[in-house]
Amino acid sequence: MSSYAADSVQPWKTTALVASIVAAVELVVLVAAGVALLGKPLTAHAKSSVVARSAPVAPVVRLPDAPAANLDRADTAVFVLNGNGRSGAAATAAAEVRARGYVVGGTGNAARSDYPRSVVMYRAGFEGEARRFANDLRIKIVGPLDGMAPRELMGAHLALVLGAR
Repeated sequence: MSSYAADSVQPWKTTALVASIVAAVELVVLVAAGVALLGKPLTAHAKSSVVARSAPVAPVVRLPDAPAANLDRADTAVFVLNGNGRSGAAATAAAEVRARGYVVGGTGNAARSDYPRSVVMYRAGFEGEARRFANDLRIKIVGPLDGMAPRELMGAHLALVLGAR
């Protein structure tokens, strides 16, 4: 073969190679555009169908209504306990309890002094009074006596354990 014949074949190969590269780039751009346009709706649909299949619907549970208070504030006795360790906290809180119309059955220190939040506890049958009292003092935690015997309340219906907040 002469050198002329080899030179005339070379431009055809170069043209074919360039055309193939351009076609490959166009294909990549078209695939990227298709994914960008169709990918988001398909992804959202796939996620919603996966969530719908995997997350069981929880049954609606209706909590019983809190019982109403049977005693007036003036007939509800509260035992105030200092559970935050600050000196005089129980006496200060007792004054506020009296100002709200409740009877203070006594004050003292809780068994611990590291309560992070204030708690209202109640003897059996006095949940309504405890919830009303907690609402009056803006205390969020209300529960039955825990760690205390009713006799430790010295006749009071409720116990207020003062926490750091």
